[in-house]
Amino acid sequence: MQTLLNLLAGVSLLVWGTHIVRTGILRLYGGDLRRVLRRSISNRISAFFAGLGVTALIQSSTATALIVAAFAGQGLIGTAPALSVMLGADVGTALVTLVLSFDLSWLAPLLIFVGVVSFLTMQATRVGRFGRILIGLGLIMFALQWISVAAKPIVQAAGVKVIFASLTGDVLLDMLVAALLTILCYSSLAVVLLLAALAGLQVLSLPVALGLVLGANLGSGLLGMLSTLRSPPEARRVVLGNFLFRVIGCLLALPMVSHIETWIDGLALDGAREVVLFHLLFNVALAIIFVGLTEKIAHIAERVLPTKHVSDDPAKPRHLDPSALETPALAISCAAREALRIGDAIEQMLAGMLTVLKTNDRMLAERLRRMDDVVDELYTAVKLYLTQVSREALDDREGRRWTDIVSFTINMEQIGDIIERILTDVEEKKIDKGRNFSDAGMAEICDLHARLIANLRLGLSVFLNGDLKSAQELLAQKVLFRDLERAYADSHLSRLAGNTADSIETSSLHLDLIADLRRINSHICSIAYPILEQAGVLARTRLKTSEAEETAASPSGEDAAWQEAKTKTAGA
Repeated sequence: MQTLLNLLAGVSLLVWGTHIVRTGILRLYGGDLRRVLRRSISNRISAFFAGLGVTALIQSSTATALIVAAFAGQGLIGTAPALSVMLGADVGTALVTLVLSFDLSWLAPLLIFVGVVSFLTMQATRVGRFGRILIGLGLIMFALQWISVAAKPIVQAAGVKVIFASLTGDVLLDMLVAALLTILCYSSLAVVLLLAALAGLQVLSLPVALGLVLGANLGSGLLGMLSTLRSPPEARRVVLGNFLFRVIGCLLALPMVSHIETWIDGLALDGAREVVLFHLLFNVALAIIFVGLTEKIAHIAERVLPTKHVSDDPAKPRHLDPSALETPALAISCAAREALRIGDAIEQMLAGMLTVLKTNDRMLAERLRRMDDVVDELYTAVKLYLTQVSREALDDREGRRWTDIVSFTINMEQIGDIIERILTDVEEKKIDKGRNFSDAGMAEICDLHARLIANLRLGLSVFLNGDLKSAQELLAQKVLFRDLERAYADSHLSRLAGNTADSIETSSLHLDLIADLRRINSHICSIAYPILEQAGVLARTRLKTSEAEETAASPSGEDAAWQEAKTKTAGA
């Protein structure tokens, strides 16, 4: 039992090591690797070598498939160039398998030691994060040694010999077993390395090993398809085409397995070398055969997965790329782009709100209230997306940006709620009762609204660019807006004193409205706070003396008159 647990622990450590290396490289260099892929699609050869190089670094053709599929889903890359990238990715992971199959036992302790020291002493720096990658590489090499040692006692067990004997001679069964194992391990690299280790111990005969290697390649293609089930058809075509490469390759290899076995046997290599050599040759052969046929395979994939005509749902996120989550800096950029969509929706709601105030358009008011549901759904999507970003992988600047995006979306969502409440009040207190604002009152509301739109646009610019000067201007607008609100409240009180009929009828709504506009402006100006605080120019409080605190705590004079007037006209 202990021996079996040791073997399972070795396999688990192998899978975990490949995961650490893949995620570590994506987090550290993911943005650069994505740019390489996007810029290398001018022809099939450059796309092929881009896929080979990127996959050799991240050690996962599945991860490369998800990145390329995301590009295809966004219309950034065509299906045929994407398939060329995938051919290179398959060769890249086979080359990594070949390198890791060599006896690097002397290197594993060194990599783990250097990696742990770097990670613990400089965890927040790029050097520390690179140390995490070194730890993963060391664990892979250590796991391979562990598997070799743990498997030796098992080899002699009669039951184990019966199990592996049952695989002998039935290539299709061998392929099925390896494909399922690849899906469970989420890594064809780990499975092929495991097969190489077992073949080196003579647990697997060469015919069985060849069938299992074919199955591991087939499982890798299936893994990509399962990982993109919810993606748009344009993205799924890439993994479908790559799966077709694997299927056709396996079908071509099946009748030739015996000849390949004889040829490999003649090379007089040990079992482990035979496995990784066949794995490499299989993927190189696929690349040679299909690199000139990517257009035809792409055409087949496009016919199987045609573009679906779907109405543009404004509540559906457009920029939250799941494959970018392994690259935190890129994921934060995706979240920021989606957050700007929320800001655009808020601007449309604000613009439509003034139209409702002027024209009493009930249908427009209903459409604007439905837009608040869109804002809520996008806010939820961005929030959930950001929670999936590893905070440990963020440096200080990225961590601040993460917080800024969360704060921005919260403010936008609250602005949407305020607008929805304003529209409901307008219907109940103005449209239903057939009342109108006075000309002077409407002019004041229009002035505040225009300033609000301008401040929102300035706020979106501050959020996008983080410009200190613009942030200071936005905060200055907050003070100006507050002063204007008080001045217009005083003007309204003057009209009440003059017995202006329209002002009396809409007094409660008018005072509530300009107060709500001030609240909206406060949420907009909150965008500037993180930038001003980081620059060290944000004061802790704007109160100067204790007398000011007393004045703020107990309204008097005009403030008291305003509250009294609002109370008297609440039932109007």
